Amino acid sequence: MIRGARLTIGWSQVELGYRAHVPQSLISRLERGVHSGADFHDVQRIAKVLGGRFHVRLEAPFLADRGRQRDRVHAACIGYVLRHLRADGWRAESEVEIDGGFGPGWIDILAWHPLTGALLVIEIKTEIHDFGRVQRTLAWYERGAWVAARRLGWSPRRVQGALIMLDTAVVASALRASRALANAAFPERATSLAAFVADPRLASLRGRAVATVDPVSRRSAWLRSTALDRRPTPPAYADYAEAARRLAR
Repeated sequence: MIRGARLTIGWSQVELGYRAHVPQSLISRLERGVHSGADFHDVQRIAKVLGGRFHVRLEAPFLADRGRQRDRVHAACIGYVLRHLRADGWRAESEVEIDGGFGPGWIDILAWHPLTGALLVIEIKTEIHDFGRVQRTLAWYERGAWVAARRLGWSPRRVQGALIMLDTAVVASALRASRALANAAFPERATSLAAFVADPRLASLRGRAVATVDPVSRRSAWLRSTALDRRPTPPAYADYAEAARRLAR
């Protein structure tokens, strides 16, 4: 890139080195892709002289999810789901680390049913922006869940994925806007997921499930239906901000 920019301007290596206050030999080595001894500031000066900017960027998409795991609302949803799973006889852990080609990832909730060997991989979302990414994330987590479960001393026999979201009007709107994709990606609903959680011996799921929760609700039917089911009752919250305010109180 340095060579291309230099030739476009019409400078020699000597001229570029003079303007950037670096030796011509350093320019030569950089352009040939060999060890140059240049540091970050050298490259910055060269880029600035050429009218450009030099950026170093770390792309770690799953670190964003890791950061969201630490916010109050997301943590409340995780704690709420964990309590109900454990009450139904599941062994459940949060933020279970897995490895993959993209680096480390963290499953929001990994739950194992000792009587049946069922393994439940749950992704918790307080907002939803990209169903395609949720699908890819869940697929990765489901593949890595086997190893993660055995590391916890569990003996899984089958893996089931589920998406559980905060019950807000904003989430409902996103679901309606992506109804076709969401229906195809998550064919199972809150009622079938609730039956599976209650007893995997009596209920099975044909695909990934989707449901919502209100982390302050004390209803026995803790898994709520979504806008995909055209439910008659309104969401518990208008948006994430309202949920945060209520939890803060």
